[in-house]
Amino acid sequence: DTCDVTNVARRVAWGRFFNAGQTCIAPDYLLCTIEMQEKLMPALREAITEFFGPNPQESPDFGRIVSDKQFRRLRALLGSGRVALGGQTDEAERYIAPTVLADVQPSDPAMQEEIFGPILPIVVIANMDEAIDFINARPRPLALYAFSCDSKIVNQVLERTSSGGFCGNDTLMHVALTSLPFGGIGNSGLGKYHGKFSFDTFSHHRGCLHRNMGLEALNSPRYPPYTQQKLGLLTTTFEVKRRGTCTLL
Repeated sequence: DTCDVTNVARRVAWGRFFNAGQTCIAPDYLLCTIEMQEKLMPALREAITEFFGPNPQESPDFGRIVSDKQFRRLRALLGSGRVALGGQTDEAERYIAPTVLADVQPSDPAMQEEIFGPILPIVVIANMDEAIDFINARPRPLALYAFSCDSKIVNQVLERTSSGGFCGNDTLMHVALTSLPFGGIGNSGLGKYHGKFSFDTFSHHRGCLHRNMGLEALNSPRYPPYTQQKLGLLTTTFEVKRRGTCTLL
């Protein structure tokens, strides 16, 4: 319903435009049906105005792009799809407005790299299966966000995909919890941290064996020269072990 779409737009808009989009866990693109794209557009517009006012360039709460090089890179991405919201730029200030791109194609430039700026591309998909296939066809992301009033759908996305972290019905907030490990998988990173997870990641778990210097005769079967007698001893040892084991069914 409308209320839920409004809550989706605010949480997605906040996650994408926080620090002018310059966070590694911002939603990089949004997958939805054509009907949902139409419903989200006014909700996203409303959220952007609520957060940053009618002219975000004048908002004390909207940041600037970190460097001229990054500004130029991001400005070039505005040619992907069609600019549905925002799109204004000011090179002198390194300002790029909170921007939503509609009808973006997977082959468009905005989909070829991590955006790391205030641009949200929307890619239209037909259904949930297509969305999951789209995600799984690409390198595993650092964060994945699924929105639905139906928890079964959120769980389906969780079970059928792989990502560094996952958040259902929100963005960024999983990183705020020290009780959850934060880290990537595959292309998005290695290891995890937060709380005890940091300690484990940066600790070397060393396997140690301390043996007694006596009873060397027991080691003789492992030393050359290897004879039939030694082979017989080893075989007998393994036979005894095998008979003494139990299997849990």
